[in-house]
Amino acid sequence: MKTGMLCSLAVVLFLAVFPAHSALPYEHMDWWRAARFGMFVHWGPVSLKGTEIGWSRGGERRGREGTGEIPVDVYDNLYKEFNPVKFDAAEWAQIAKDAGMKYLVFTSKHHDGFCMFDSALTEYKIANSPFKRDVVGELADAFRDAGLKVGYYYSPVDWHHPDYRTEFHGRYIQYLHGQLRELCTNYGKIDIIWFDGLGGTAQDWDSERLLLMIRQLQPGIIINNRAGLPADHDTPEQRVGAFNRKRPWETCMTICRQWAWKPNDKLKSLDECIDVLVRTVGGDGNLLLNVGPMPDGRIEPRQAERLAEIGDWLDEYGITIYGSRGGPYVPCAWGATTCKLDRVYVHVLDWEKAKDGQIVLPPLGRKIIGQAVMTGGQAAVRQDDNGVYIQVEPEARKEPDTIVALQIEGAAEDIDPLSFPSQVVEGEYAASNVYMDNKMFVPAHAFDDDPETRWATDPGTSQAWIQVNLSKPKRISEVLISEAFPERIQKFELQKSDDGQKWETFYEGKTVGHNGRARFKPLTVKNLRLNILEAFDGPTIWEIKLKED
Repeated sequence: MKTGMLCSLAVVLFLAVFPAHSALPYEHMDWWRAARFGMFVHWGPVSLKGTEIGWSRGGERRGREGTGEIPVDVYDNLYKEFNPVKFDAAEWAQIAKDAGMKYLVFTSKHHDGFCMFDSALTEYKIANSPFKRDVVGELADAFRDAGLKVGYYYSPVDWHHPDYRTEFHGRYIQYLHGQLRELCTNYGKIDIIWFDGLGGTAQDWDSERLLLMIRQLQPGIIINNRAGLPADHDTPEQRVGAFNRKRPWETCMTICRQWAWKPNDKLKSLDECIDVLVRTVGGDGNLLLNVGPMPDGRIEPRQAERLAEIGDWLDEYGITIYGSRGGPYVPCAWGATTCKLDRVYVHVLDWEKAKDGQIVLPPLGRKIIGQAVMTGGQAAVRQDDNGVYIQVEPEARKEPDTIVALQIEGAAEDIDPLSFPSQVVEGEYAASNVYMDNKMFVPAHAFDDDPETRWATDPGTSQAWIQVNLSKPKRISEVLISEAFPERIQKFELQKSDDGQKWETFYEGKTVGHNGRARFKPLTVKNLRLNILEAFDGPTIWEIKLKED
């Protein structure tokens, strides 16, 4: 009894210091940051059709527009035919381990509402299929036995539940909280809960109370940012996230194109997979790589083979990935860098984008005392006050990655991030950002005169910036900012720079709204940056205008 009271008191004290909605103390994220590579799995009865999980379900999507291609009465009854007799949790765990993955995130419930665990709160579950077995429970045991961490995806969205986004939504919230209590109570130690709320707010899911309960039941658990609260890490989807050492992040990406299994879906090459992994870790993020198992329960052999190839590469070069930090150089066109202890690992992924076949790095600020080409061959490395120059003979350049290790004086992780010179083309309102490269939402769209265009970030993004580079200095006294979805931005600052490298903050603000106005004493700017420090569900900007003094 005394032990139980002490444990309860410890949890209360922990939560008093670290509120449910906030990120965990850094040390609780240490294992996750060191792991760098995890397995995402989207699976359910929909694999019988080979269409996308959740999204191919017909019928109404309360809270969203559109519908799927499979009639709802067909989709919702697929589980009655679902009997994946070749499912072997231990085999999945071995595939993940052989791939060099360190943790699992498995879809316990997707937007279609079907539960892959034996929930006492619904009949729409795997236990009522011909298969009957509790997949979530078997995976928890198998992955832990393999020495891997265990996490579960759970969608707060539920297009199957009759109360979801109706006048009885409060009853649905009770259901949602009840199922998270089951997941956090019935399956031993859970390391990760991965929400996917499709832009829902904290109020939609009563997330303050939900996350508090989860942290009470599973102290030290890691929670992502898709339940309307920032929680512990960001989740860029189907793209490599921006360089960020201050806020943990994890790219989630499919090994093919579809999240759920699809016959003959296009599989990423080994080169593509290594490129994504290296650029992600080079940006100081994790990679959660998704596989979609087949209807019989097996991970598709060609997907398993690709994972094994990644594992073979990591067996040789994992020292540059596991336990490393991104940088000190921000990733660029030709590749990325990672660092650990007194080593900087230069990953050259595309020699064609290296100028004259030479890698030129901005000044490192530390003396290089040794170097080696980890992938074989020799490199000529030269250092002066203007930078670091790396030359590797063509015959020693390896696909998909040439890795040059630089030994330096002191700890490489202590070096502040170093950026390459801006490649922005100057213009009246030329724009740039580190967030994403999507022609539909490029930064310049926030500065043009087209009301239909915008600059946008992915759902769940909490930090990003957008920059305008003026053709000549302007004296301004006001910046007008129009936010597409008011209240998403919680804290921001305006910064100015003469050279586009060193930035000075001259204005701090909170929410923006449809017609936000930042007024200040007149000043002259050449480069202006809207730096979003805190946001939820992906800030989107319709327009930014500078008012000249």
